[in-house]
Amino acid sequence: MSNVKALPLLEPEAPDAAVVPCCPPLSERPFTAEEAERTARMFKALGDPVRLRLFSAVASHEGGEACVCDISDVGVSQPTVSHHLKKLKEAGLLTSERRGTWVYYRVEPSVLAAMGQLLTVR
Repeated sequence: MSNVKALPLLEPEAPDAAVVPCCPPLSERPFTAEEAERTARMFKALGDPVRLRLFSAVASHEGGEACVCDISDVGVSQPTVSHHLKKLKEAGLLTSERRGTWVYYRVEPSVLAAMGQLLTVR
């Protein structure tokens, strides 16, 4: 019997808060159904090239956040950019904050760290 304990899932503090991936490294133990569902949503969101470009643009932007006006040049129309950003938020990969007429997006450092740990082989 394993002595591995699952950490409790934390509810986001606000509706726009990022949901940190909950799962242990893939090589540690098999995922529970809930862990697999959450992780699949995250990877499904990143499986689209436009979403991956948007996520990368936000993650690499100076100051750790990006205005939608600065990241919308990904080869699709503005409504499509908004749709893809919404999907990234729903997957827990981005948070957003409205400031005047613009929306600013941020990748929480804990999300990037958890994604990296998930793919770590032990």
